[in-house]
Amino acid sequence: MNRTRSRTFTADQACAAAVEPARAAAEEIARPGEVGEHLGFAAEGERVVTHYFACLDRAYRGWRWAITVTRASRARNVTISETVLLPGAGALMPPAWVPWSERLRPGDLGVGDLLPTSDDDDRLAPGFTETDDDNDRQMIFEYGLGRARVLSAIGRDQAVRRWHAGDAGPHTPLAHAAPAQCSTCGFYWPLAGSLRLGFGVCANEYAPDDGKVVAADHGCGAHSEAAVGTPVPVEQPTPILDDLGYDLMVEPAAQADEAGSVEDEGSEPLGHS
Repeated sequence: MNRTRSRTFTADQACAAAVEPARAAAEEIARPGEVGEHLGFAAEGERVVTHYFACLDRAYRGWRWAITVTRASRARNVTISETVLLPGAGALMPPAWVPWSERLRPGDLGVGDLLPTSDDDDRLAPGFTETDDDNDRQMIFEYGLGRARVLSAIGRDQAVRRWHAGDAGPHTPLAHAAPAQCSTCGFYWPLAGSLRLGFGVCANEYAPDDGKVVAADHGCGAHSEAAVGTPVPVEQPTPILDDLGYDLMVEPAAQADEAGSVEDEGSEPLGHS
């Protein structure tokens, strides 16, 4: 059985003794007074040693300056190989990076935003895998069973008009900026009965209308087939031009002629009583 062993190196004496050259290199990249005491060194390889100095910058508590020095074979002079600021024990570190898809929360999606869905999203399944057992079924009740009154045709039509004209309809900025309609989205759950063709329920937890009835021609950026870089059409207000009405403009010369003709008509010739 093969076993991997970590190789240990013996610190080169010349490189280990190069504390002052390493401090000078740290002071060149740090601001004045930010290089503290020497914290020790570590052998990184043959004739390669890294010296550590405390960082006195209050914004980097627990960090340390790491200056790597080296020496060529049979050479006496030690040269600087690398200078960097590294975190030490108890250093203040940023939180672990979380992908945007995991940071997203319901309600974060706005007008014009797109939320692409990955191909392996476990919330969606190919359409050919749908079977009768997986389909939602409407429970059948005898007319009026358990309820004194049920929704009439008039009440249903009023609800349809209200839903279609509301925030979950097609005439909203969110729907206009959507890449596609809800009827083509994998998270769209059609209603049963006569409303199946026009309305459904949104089942995407990141969509603004999650758990709400939406029109089939509604839409948002959380569409299951949305892709990065998809151009989003944004409706711009159209200026209204009135090209039928007009104002009659009278030129000054014409006004003077009209005034003179009026005076001539109102005056009488001399010699008449």
